[in-house]
Amino acid sequence: MDEQRDLVAKSRLINEMSLKNRLIEFFTKWEVLLCIIFASMFIFFTLKTPYFLDWFNLMNATFQFSEKAIMALPMIFIIMCGDIDISIASIIALCAYVVGSAAQGGASIPSLIALSLLVGTLAGLFNGLMITTLNMPAIAVTLATQSIFRGISIGLLGDQARTSFPEGFGFFGQEFIKGTIIPFEFVLYLVLMLLFAFILHKTTYGRRLYAIGNSAEAARFSGVNVKLTRIINFTITGFFCGLTAVLLASRILSVRSNIATGWDLEIITLVVLGGVAITGGRGTVFGVFLGSLLVGYLKFGMGLLKFSGTLMTIVIGSLLISAVLLPRLLDLYKANRKLRLQAQR
Repeated sequence: MDEQRDLVAKSRLINEMSLKNRLIEFFTKWEVLLCIIFASMFIFFTLKTPYFLDWFNLMNATFQFSEKAIMALPMIFIIMCGDIDISIASIIALCAYVVGSAAQGGASIPSLIALSLLVGTLAGLFNGLMITTLNMPAIAVTLATQSIFRGISIGLLGDQARTSFPEGFGFFGQEFIKGTIIPFEFVLYLVLMLLFAFILHKTTYGRRLYAIGNSAEAARFSGVNVKLTRIINFTITGFFCGLTAVLLASRILSVRSNIATGWDLEIITLVVLGGVAITGGRGTVFGVFLGSLLVGYLKFGMGLLKFSGTLMTIVIGSLLISAVLLPRLLDLYKANRKLRLQAQR
């Protein structure tokens, strides 16, 4: 009987430890932590101001971050492979200049969209070819092209603005889905987010991105065309710069040479905060989706409470530092815990 009771006690202890391990594993996932932070933020701002938890205000706030969230999607692919692109804001400015100038010349809306997508795609392709052909670090190449693309728009536009656009052009960046108060931009973002999630998590191309990020050399020996994949990533990013330029120009109905200044680091922040490792090889689209909502509504809430721009920058910067450090600390914790469990056995 004593032996039977000991066996039952040991079995119960093993089950309790197994449940405890599963709970610890679940609550230390970055996406779960982001959900907890997001929920805490929502509760905080809801208690602090009656204007936060309002459906119209929440939907209207998406106008301020949907374009950056859209740009964060192709940036996932780039960072996943261990690269980075800090020229995206300059490409957006160049595409916006093309849109504004073509609109002033009387181009139709389809022509404006096609021109912007073409210029953005070519700029992204140029980045990818320079990086892979010259075998140079992505940060060095995109730092140079950042100045080149922005310099072109400044040189051609100067301190002037383009404010003449075809009738109906404002729909893309200002209007709501018919019969609702949901902005078109936000719906477009959700559709694109699902598309990128499918590509990254359910296709061979997505598995290649993870493989390259973990070890480009091992991926190459496994038959992955690393150079072509990186070129595709930068080209896709350029394409989305063109799309974002259309949305941004449509929202503000004005194009200046300083448009989208500073967006590079903000977009990278969304991706890293979403759990994509800056060194590559790890991350999810859902995490970046949560990171985009978190930063977007955090700024919205701080704006309602009349926080200064400086304080907002400090808070977002602190989040970025946390996003870089916390996953490393969690990995160390999990590794140490695994060693302790093995030692107990």
